[in-house]
Amino acid sequence: MATVTPLVEAVPPHPTVRIRPRSGWRIFELAELWHARGLLVMMARRDQKLRYRQTVLGVGWVVLQPLLAAAVLAFVFGTIARLPSDGVSPILLAYTGLVCWNLFAVTISSSSISVVAATHLVGKVYFPRLILPISAAGVALTDFAVSFVLMAVIVLVSGVRVTAALLTLPFWFAMVLALSLGLGFAAAALMVTMRDIRYIVTFGLQLLLYASPVAYAASAVPQRFATIYNLNPLVPLVSGFRWAILGTPAPAMGAVIYACCVTMFMLVAGVVIFRFREPVIADVI
Repeated sequence: MATVTPLVEAVPPHPTVRIRPRSGWRIFELAELWHARGLLVMMARRDQKLRYRQTVLGVGWVVLQPLLAAAVLAFVFGTIARLPSDGVSPILLAYTGLVCWNLFAVTISSSSISVVAATHLVGKVYFPRLILPISAAGVALTDFAVSFVLMAVIVLVSGVRVTAALLTLPFWFAMVLALSLGLGFAAAALMVTMRDIRYIVTFGLQLLLYASPVAYAASAVPQRFATIYNLNPLVPLVSGFRWAILGTPAPAMGAVIYACCVTMFMLVAGVVIFRFREPVIADVI
């Protein structure tokens, strides 16, 4: 008897992805993120385009905002309050601090609302949810790159002497980015069920701006408050960033080690919180 070959071949079933709580080192799932890197890049580009769409100045706001803010802060803290500026121009001190601060603040602000802003995607398609806050950080990286180029030009024109401390700049950049991502991961996961997190983030960033050596030097803080003040991990990180560029006094090694420990803890804690909340995000968002 002849064998009849079917005209339509059987279609293999679609792979099933089970979303369930992870345990152990599987919480990080780096391989899953790597496989979705194309989606990550696409979302990052989309966020960058949406940020300045239908604006007159476009990316020019990245240059204008920190310059105006630095001028105001330098006038308030340098001219009116007469706080020490570690031997550099108050406006240059404020601007370098704002470049570092904006990387931290914009990363947290963008990543914290990333999951809620992508409700239409989360409820319909499966993909590693951790991509959302990471791609949102791309906006902060773009702003940082533009501001950093302008800052480099201003530093060179001002005649600031570049020292070997500049080699440590990638370290300070990585620490600030890691700290902000860790906080952003946690905020993004918690905001799904607690929308109050948005206001907590906004208010917290306002307080941290003045509790960090952004517009003034850390040396301006009275010694009796130094212990409490240095509990803020941004103190040595911003000071180290400024030291690498302007050659101002370097932060104490003990404070740097403390900041690194807090940063690594917050990064791991943020990923853990996000991963454990991930299975229920699509159901409650």
